[in-house]
Amino acid sequence: MFYWTMKHILIGPPLRTVYRPRARGTENIPRSGGAILAANHLSFVDSLFMPLLCPRDVVFLGKADYFESWRTRWFFEAAGVIPVQREGGSAGEAAILAGVRALKAGKVVGIYPEGTRSPDGRLYRGKTGVARLALEAQVPVVPVSISGTPEIMPLDAKMPRLRGSPVVEYGKPLTFERYYDRPRDRFVLRSVTDEIMYEIMMMTGQEYVDEYAAKVKDQLKAERAPFATKPVPAGHRDSS
Repeated sequence: MFYWTMKHILIGPPLRTVYRPRARGTENIPRSGGAILAANHLSFVDSLFMPLLCPRDVVFLGKADYFESWRTRWFFEAAGVIPVQREGGSAGEAAILAGVRALKAGKVVGIYPEGTRSPDGRLYRGKTGVARLALEAQVPVVPVSISGTPEIMPLDAKMPRLRGSPVVEYGKPLTFERYYDRPRDRFVLRSVTDEIMYEIMMMTGQEYVDEYAAKVKDQLKAERAPFATKPVPAGHRDSS
């Protein structure tokens, strides 16, 4: 009920009025049964427009950080977001299993295979969680292209701007029945993930980078760190 109210009354109508988002390929989304929407990730508002334009309700896998504060936890819990511990381990495995349960229950699960927003507009290497979900739950993957959202809310922006016209395109479903008997084979998972990322790249036209976006973000953050925070060699210290 909360999801329906947000999509059709509280958030959906204003978003449609202000930004006039466009959808393409909605006929590619299975009308029933579990399915994965695997999208590129350019802006925080991707998570608003992708489900808004989808004819079915979408459950997201979201980073666990959103659940740490009461200010955001209530919203993500009410919206059915499944928390993911990005550092991996048993918590991350629990999130994958929760996603599999949702898919087997016939829900549509949205996921960003890159794991985080692109730091520079390019498409980065996908994490294999999307393949695990597809093979464990034995469901199709719909590649999704999202464009126009950085104009609304750039990476470092605190609030969205009142301009931009996003387009969300849903591609033809990918199925991986040939791998259903090997849902945890790491070579199979990488192959499936790369195939999904290739389809997303072909749809978006983004330049592909065979590195994880999170790693690149850490490198950029280190490069931008103030010089004053770097250790000063002993021979150059002020002796006064």
